[in-house]
Amino acid sequence: MDAYAFQNGQQNIEIQIIRSNRKSVALEIKQEGNVVVRVPKSLPKREIVDFIEKHRNWLIKKLTLLEQQLSYEIPPADQLTKEESNQMQELFSSKVAYYAAVMGVTYGRITIRDQKTRWGSCSSKGNLNFNYRLAFLPEELLDYVVVHELAHRIYMDHSENFWQKVSQYFPDYKNCRKKLKEIPI
Repeated sequence: MDAYAFQNGQQNIEIQIIRSNRKSVALEIKQEGNVVVRVPKSLPKREIVDFIEKHRNWLIKKLTLLEQQLSYEIPPADQLTKEESNQMQELFSSKVAYYAAVMGVTYGRITIRDQKTRWGSCSSKGNLNFNYRLAFLPEELLDYVVVHELAHRIYMDHSENFWQKVSQYFPDYKNCRKKLKEIPI
């Protein structure tokens, strides 16, 4: 069995099955919407089907959210023009400068990347990294990530003090955080 499929309304969801020398089962949704399940070589077909069916609702929800994300029309990073990249750098730089001044923090370099697992990060040296996709999402989500990363200039953790600092400068952070968790990167 190399694939498994099921219907969700009019939509046919096909899942590629990849067997390898692994010990666990993993379900993955690729950025373009392809679904892959990675399984140990010796796992019986029945257990693979059971695993997929157990995660059917989660899978449908994530595919729906991915469809919504694609409706934001986020182009692949390698298709951005130099002008678009420059505009993006200006957007992120102006947001960071504004919130850093308001929050009374300093920062180092600002880098915009095609990150696969994070919306943003802050190094111990104060360098900020942002996922380029934020520029194509609603502005409040970008603002939240900027405030979140700048709050790490005060607290390099996710302690209660950290979240209080985020809340001080971005009261609606919980809503934005929830929305970002629903958008597959």
